[in-house]
Amino acid sequence: MTVLVLNCGSSSIKYQLFKMSDGCVMLAKGLLERIGLNESILTHKPTGKEPHKVIADIPDHTTGINIVMEMLCDPEHGVIKNVNEIKAVGHRVVNGGEHYKESVLIDNDVKKDIETCIDLAPLHNPANLKGILSVEKLIPGVPQVAVFDTSFHQTMPDYAYMYAIPYEYYDKYKIRKYGYHGTSHKFIANKAAKLLGLDIKDLKIITCHLGNGASITAVRGGESVDTSMGFTPVDGLIMGTRTGEVDPGVLVYIADKEHLNVTGVNNMINKKSGVFGISQISSDMRDLETAAAAGNKKAILALNMYAYKAKKFIGSYIAALNGVDVLVFTGGIGENDFSMRKKICSDMENLGIIFDNEKNDGVRGKDLIISKPESKVIVMAVATDEEFVIASDTRYIVDHQKV
Repeated sequence: MTVLVLNCGSSSIKYQLFKMSDGCVMLAKGLLERIGLNESILTHKPTGKEPHKVIADIPDHTTGINIVMEMLCDPEHGVIKNVNEIKAVGHRVVNGGEHYKESVLIDNDVKKDIETCIDLAPLHNPANLKGILSVEKLIPGVPQVAVFDTSFHQTMPDYAYMYAIPYEYYDKYKIRKYGYHGTSHKFIANKAAKLLGLDIKDLKIITCHLGNGASITAVRGGESVDTSMGFTPVDGLIMGTRTGEVDPGVLVYIADKEHLNVTGVNNMINKKSGVFGISQISSDMRDLETAAAAGNKKAILALNMYAYKAKKFIGSYIAALNGVDVLVFTGGIGENDFSMRKKICSDMENLGIIFDNEKNDGVRGKDLIISKPESKVIVMAVATDEEFVIASDTRYIVDHQKV
């Protein structure tokens, strides 16, 4: 089965095409940027061929997905002969609310539920829905599957996902912790268990997805029991440009002093904060580490705050799980930034974490144990693959529907 995976953002489309048989082979991947703006850019990377770039004015997602389809079928740069070879399409959908604990075949009811959740994810769900509707126009009848960022976290107990605000706001608006990055957390927890040759049902795992967006999840027996992101992806860890957890009173105070409206506050906490806001340099860890090495105090502060907040969440989840067997790092920072992994895991011996600096040093993008043999907690760096999860779920659900 050939499966197309789409991750539609407000002005972008990420895609991967997989050949799913006994295994899984990626045929091509790409990124379309600047949808709705002049000179949209498509970067197409077919496996085994040279990357190809197209610059064109692409006004909407339907036009964008059509360009992607044309590129996949292109005689020179394509990997399939025609779009009819695509037998299913899997979509990343950011928020499924409380409706979905698993990935699901998309029908009219599912589309309505995704639309209902637009208030919960106003930057993401509209684009995800556009991708679904665009595929309906371009490949009528092809089965489509929604894979939700939030579904893995639907196993959290109520005392973990509720906020201490008037209960009526949960009844009226479903304000609660939803959690995000669920596809990645689920994948790396299961992958870590398989790499160790252990049954995930017997394990307590803490998964750290660290990138420009970042979250940490406590996993017991393969199920999420708590996670750092909340009602929105702003909560929890310090991120590239997002605040992470913050005293709500600070936001009220700044809004009053700076005469900010809701849009202004939202812009501050999402786009102007995080390590970028602290350092005043960059949201990219590589830039901060270069600046820190040169003695920049704000860069040093940003890195120390980032590591400290991650360390605190790990410690709190050890408490929530009553111990931990495996600590896993993934994501762009978690997989590649060995300096940050070291900073986070230092001075945690009393919690059973004995880090191996030599094994960790220089490791980027590999699956590796980076704790010492005597460590009670196994610490690992594990590469994530969210697109593979979406493709696998899509194939399974479509095959199941045929039975």
